[in-house]
Amino acid sequence: MKKLSWRVKFGLILVTIAAVLLYIHSLVFHDQHEFALFFGTHEIAMMPLEVLVVTLIIHSLLERRSKNERMDKLNMVIGAFFSEVGSELLRRISTLDKKVEVRQQFLFTTTWDKRRYAEAKRAALSYDYGVDANTEDLKELKSFLTERRPFLLSLLQNPSLLEHQSFTDGLWAVFHLTEELDQRVSLDSLAEPDRLHLVGDTKRAYASLAVEWLDHVQHLQKEYPYLFSLAVRSNPLNPDASITVTA
Repeated sequence: MKKLSWRVKFGLILVTIAAVLLYIHSLVFHDQHEFALFFGTHEIAMMPLEVLVVTLIIHSLLERRSKNERMDKLNMVIGAFFSEVGSELLRRISTLDKKVEVRQQFLFTTTWDKRRYAEAKRAALSYDYGVDANTEDLKELKSFLTERRPFLLSLLQNPSLLEHQSFTDGLWAVFHLTEELDQRVSLDSLAEPDRLHLVGDTKRAYASLAVEWLDHVQHLQKEYPYLFSLAVRSNPLNPDASITVTA
């Protein structure tokens, strides 16, 4: 059985106290004149309910508003990440994925609803991302990510990311890949086990970003249709995407 939250317990206690005080008040003051004379005691009896309204209901509304404001700021940070790094990184890594069956799960359109996004997310989470990167591929990734390392560091220092654990995990996966590539002075003479290790780091970043990308475009579709239109036309996981408006 699910435990009651502290708010529910506190509310029940306050309601009980108010009921007991009102009952005692009714027993003591039968006469209406006395009731009017000692109206202040009635006010005291009602105080627990006033506390309930102020403490629980109003506080909950303010807390919900504060959380929504924090999430709006966080979504702006996520949008900046995909604009500066994430979208292009997804495009580059996806070209190294020789499997194509999962791509249909990322061809989102304006007709998608919650059910369709949930279906795509399940497919993305269960997909075995088939990245195969050679030395030249890794060099290109290194160059791209090293240039954006300061931006990634600035995002990791943003306290609002604590509100979104899955995105933070994805960001760490990207930053780890950046560090792994940056720490190697040369990628020209990689031993096979070392290359496979880097491929594994690339797959981890790829898998995390693909799922976060779906969540991001779903948010855009709901809140910012004009940005969603741009996301559809520049979808990094759609090889046939075109930024040009044709209709």
